[in-house]
Amino acid sequence: MSDESIEVKTVMPVYTLKQLVLYFFKLGYAGFGGPVALVGYMHRDLVENRKWITEEDYREGLALAQLAPGPLAAQLGIYIGFVHYRVIGATFCGLAFVIPSFIMVVLIGIAYKVFGGLPWMQAVFYGVGAAVIGIIAMSAYKLTTKSVSRFNTTAMRQNWLLWVFYVVGAAITIITQKEEVLLFMTAGILYMMIKAPPQWMRKSTAANSVLLAGIGFWDFETGTLAKIALFFTKAGAFVFGSGLAIVPFLHGGVVTENHWLTEAQFVDAVAVAMITPGPVVITVGFIGYLVAGFPGACVASLATFLPCYLFTVIPAPYFKKIAKNKSIKAFVDGITAAVIGALVGAVVVIAINTFTQNHAVIIDAPSVLIAIATVLALLYIKKIQEPYIILVAAVVGLILKTII
Repeated sequence: MSDESIEVKTVMPVYTLKQLVLYFFKLGYAGFGGPVALVGYMHRDLVENRKWITEEDYREGLALAQLAPGPLAAQLGIYIGFVHYRVIGATFCGLAFVIPSFIMVVLIGIAYKVFGGLPWMQAVFYGVGAAVIGIIAMSAYKLTTKSVSRFNTTAMRQNWLLWVFYVVGAAITIITQKEEVLLFMTAGILYMMIKAPPQWMRKSTAANSVLLAGIGFWDFETGTLAKIALFFTKAGAFVFGSGLAIVPFLHGGVVTENHWLTEAQFVDAVAVAMITPGPVVITVGFIGYLVAGFPGACVASLATFLPCYLFTVIPAPYFKKIAKNKSIKAFVDGITAAVIGALVGAVVVIAINTFTQNHAVIIDAPSVLIAIATVLALLYIKKIQEPYIILVAAVVGLILKTII
């Protein structure tokens, strides 16, 4: 790898690697709300408030994270670690982000093994899930104003094509309930061709390019571990989009194909992912624990996150260099608009599933009120922290399920 192929950052960072790693460690144990909220927290904290990362670096990281398979928030965190501290920064930030929530899901897995289920989980999730909708809705709104344009006539007219990609991305995500990487690529290519076509495209011709007993801690079989490694590697390497996108893939392999978990256990696993902080994809650690104890949790988590780490770190130097090109910038702008639209679509999909009872078309009014109260709290109580909202929502959910 030649020196010319990598652009080395010449501007000294205004933060230390220790500070950045501690930030991602805190985000890992206190960052609720799933991928949309987590990428919003990173923007608010690192770009707007602390100004450690530039808007340009953030947007490039978000675009790369969406283009590569794997969990969105974890990939963006890895990329942000890479910006100034290269592979060491990417490695330590990625580990700091994942380890706290991994420990939490293993502890919950132990409790699940001991008590045979989580009867209180649905009551907690009733309140927490509604609050999470409010949190991620606010995060999606902020990302929209930063990455597409503000909600005023002049800005929207100037960026009308980005808004088209945004709306199409949201609509397709709502209809299909998954995120389409082909859509993101198409949006990027179209915006590049219209706004800043590369030099070769302006010419007349162009060529095509292309150990603890009783709690299941050490209860595993080597053959099962191998199957876990293979399946979760595929999950990490071939599922694009946010952590939400991996859920259907996991269901097919864990419940239908391998029969590792029952339907009820899988639903509990998704609930665990939603009420714990950090990346939603960390549910793989909980699933791995139920299937093959602590070794299973470790193998499942490593197999899922290692591909996304490699897919982020390996292209990052080249992506950083070519992103300076005007045509590539237009390509990234088009992708980003479609990405944010798809994330908004994901918010709608989650809300529909959260606000309806047993998937019937009956709106659950208390859930809607909790979500609205969350949005209002975030809008008007400036210093309120999301974990406090989650805690209050959990208590409200328990109370409502007790009296209703």
